Amino acid sequence: MVLRPEALRERLLKLEEIISRLQETGQTSRNTLRLSFRDAWVAERGLQLGAEVLFDIGNHVLSAHFGVSPKDYEDIIAQLAAHGVIDEPRRTRLQGLGGFRNILVHGYLRVDPDRVADYLVKAPADFSEFARQVRDWLVRTTTT
Repeated sequence: MVLRPEALRERLLKLEEIISRLQETGQTSRNTLRLSFRDAWVAERGLQLGAEVLFDIGNHVLSAHFGVSPKDYEDIIAQLAAHGVIDEPRRTRLQGLGGFRNILVHGYLRVDPDRVADYLVKAPADFSEFARQVRDWLVRTTTT
């Protein structure tokens, strides 16, 4: 596989769009997430999409540039940090996102509205910083 900067940029733009929507949704109270299935579904879907785009970006970087095949979502984050694409504080902040994504996708009987609310508060900043660090890495990689 070959690193395709244009594919990464396209996914980073999509992530920015999702971040914007999550910021809008972030105004939703915990109580509303418990009582309104529409608001809960919007929040859950936005967080799921954000996580999936983030993992897609990470997987492309790792496989195309570093020849690494991560074993799972958490390994994508760990490997990005190990290869200097994201920093250690970002790795720490994103730790657990893979499991949360799996709960949103597969564990619909166990989705905790408080956990969704917690991610809704922190995800926009975490995703934005991730995108910034990947963009910075992409500039360093494609201009050297």
